[in-house]
Amino acid sequence: MRRLEIKRQMSPTDIEVVSGLLGAVERADGHRPLADHTWLDLVQGGRAGFAGLVAFEPGHEHPVAYAQVSRGNDSWGLELVVHPHHRYEMTSIGPELMGAALDIVRSEGGGHVHWWVFEPTQVHGDLATQFDLHPGRLLQHMRRPLPIDTRSGIATRPFLVGHDEEAWLRVNNRAFHEHPEQGGWDLPTLQARQQEPWFDPAGFLLHEVDGRLAAFCWTKVHDDAHPPLGEIYVIAVDPDFRGRGLGRALTVAGLEHLGGRGLTVGGLYVDTDNEAAVALYRDLGFVTEHVDRAFVGDLAGAAS
Repeated sequence: MRRLEIKRQMSPTDIEVVSGLLGAVERADGHRPLADHTWLDLVQGGRAGFAGLVAFEPGHEHPVAYAQVSRGNDSWGLELVVHPHHRYEMTSIGPELMGAALDIVRSEGGGHVHWWVFEPTQVHGDLATQFDLHPGRLLQHMRRPLPIDTRSGIATRPFLVGHDEEAWLRVNNRAFHEHPEQGGWDLPTLQARQQEPWFDPAGFLLHEVDGRLAAFCWTKVHDDAHPPLGEIYVIAVDPDFRGRGLGRALTVAGLEHLGGRGLTVGGLYVDTDNEAAVALYRDLGFVTEHVDRAFVGDLAGAAS
């Protein structure tokens, strides 16, 4: 009999247990199973709209699966992770955790749901259909070798912690005002990233025009990847400065920075339907490594 523990607050022991499962999945897939914002919800735990669901089976010390719901600005994020040794049970584990997770969303008033899946299969598609979720955003993870032989020709400076937060939040939220994960950030959201071990202001590049922040390229290094990976983590241009080629120039500046650190692989994520960005990245030598699919749907609240 499978046991499901639903936690609104993660203790250090809970985080350690779930991290062990996530580590096993990452070793098997070569891909970290939780996105940054859901990972931060897990380790910081307990905020409104968070729930972690941990599944155990008799005879196994480790959890066999983990699901998480996290409330975003305008939607809910859902993650479902099954231990590599138990994926043959996906047709029973998946519906159980998915149903329990979506019940939590309904109990909190319902809303729009995104379930992100790494390299989706027919099994994922069937599970989504079972819960009235349909294919939504398709996210490409693209990579290219470093260093890059193109030059940006643009002036940048590093992010200054304690000084640039307000200006950066304004540009980020203007650029991503309709984006379900990147839009609507506030200072605590940004500060949570600044407290992560990977945060490096030297790789957080700002471009100013007449003293005003016009664009930025925030890079991130994955030292635990093999080989280490340099990522264009977030890149954006203020809407008032679009059409000047700043997106391309800042991408190249970010790759120059990462190559200058001795990294040999650069990567980024981009929505497939952002045709202009995909074309730009392909022109800069990026190729698709894998895809992530969001299955989406709208849930009524339990009272309805």
